[in-house]
Amino acid sequence: MDQIIVRGNGPLQGEIPIAGAKNACLTLMPATLLTDQPLTLTNAPRLSDIRTMTALLQSMGVEVTSLQDGQVLAMSSHALTSHRAEYDIVRKMRASILVLGPMLAREGRAEVSLPGGCAIGARPVDLHLSALQAMGAELDLRDGYVYAKAPSAGLKGAEFEFPLVSVGATENALMAATLARGTTVLKNAAREPEIVDLVQCLRRMGAQIEGEGTGTITIQGVDSLHGATHPVVTDRIELGTYMLAPAMCGGEIELLGGRIDLLAAFCEKLDEAGISINETPRGLKVARKNGRVRAVDVATAPYPGFPTDLQAQFMALMCLAEGSSVLEETIFENRFMHAPELTRMGAQIEVHGGQAKVTGVRQLRGAPVMATDLRASVSLILAGMAAEGQTTVSRVYHLDRGYEHVVRKLRGVGALIERVKEE
Repeated sequence: MDQIIVRGNGPLQGEIPIAGAKNACLTLMPATLLTDQPLTLTNAPRLSDIRTMTALLQSMGVEVTSLQDGQVLAMSSHALTSHRAEYDIVRKMRASILVLGPMLAREGRAEVSLPGGCAIGARPVDLHLSALQAMGAELDLRDGYVYAKAPSAGLKGAEFEFPLVSVGATENALMAATLARGTTVLKNAAREPEIVDLVQCLRRMGAQIEGEGTGTITIQGVDSLHGATHPVVTDRIELGTYMLAPAMCGGEIELLGGRIDLLAAFCEKLDEAGISINETPRGLKVARKNGRVRAVDVATAPYPGFPTDLQAQFMALMCLAEGSSVLEETIFENRFMHAPELTRMGAQIEVHGGQAKVTGVRQLRGAPVMATDLRASVSLILAGMAAEGQTTVSRVYHLDRGYEHVVRKLRGVGALIERVKEE
């Protein structure tokens, strides 16, 4: 098993290219199931989760070809061989549930294992299922699988209001509705940039959709969709993560492809903390202003609020801030598992239920720490870059699910970081 060794060093300088969004690409890939014509995605990230989704689609008969060193995915679902998404693949990643809606809409039936993924909360799929039931799907849950069947005439348009905002459920319902008879109205829908990106791709494929980026999305079903080529949107979570590197270590980094509109709430908090963010023709330049970072309170929220996927990384920044901050996690009930690891490095953190009080210290100390999930793993790397001495991060396989070439990118701006085999 691999470890990442980080040594504290001085200010960072240079540029980091930001990859296509993992969460967007994992949603766009199942959209190939909606048509028998080719769907090509450009700007695809090179991650283990993408390889897992590739394996899942291939197990169902989808042809997937990786081009240009994995940055282009050419897919074709013209000859599906299975309607079943097997547990052995689905258990590795929650996004696997996103094959359910498109497979059901096009083929009239689907069998999908209940998913797995990071251990950061229950994250049930009941909202996905309720939305599909509203369109007429018959569902049976047994032996750990969802057995779904559409009426003989196909799914029908419906009005459905999500009781809670859910990105995945919005995506599943949205894809299913493109081929449903009549009009579907999704209320209290997720508004994330990944939703907007999915709609833009589906529209390129011939779907009729309005309202993306708002809480109400209207889909007029069509008889069939066609092929398309679509660029995956910039990964806002990778962007936000690397924005924190100069905030913690000093220096200035240009994030190529970065956009403030993808992370407005996050950028506001960085500004409050004393971090300068400037747009450039190629992206964003980020630097720490004079003096120590200021403590800032944060509460995670669905988009356009502060992203839960940046909470762990922001906590690492607050560990070095002047004063005390309160971080409130409102999305997932088990997402402070990185806090005990940060305290091993000298951080002062008190967790009470869904809140963490962080009292900043002047210096963190390198220590052996263990990654507990994807975002926690990179928060520990950031902390190690700003700490005195050496930090060894174990269980970094989580990292490969969401960050491509993290060691190479951070080395490129002056970080002292390497990946080694655990002894």
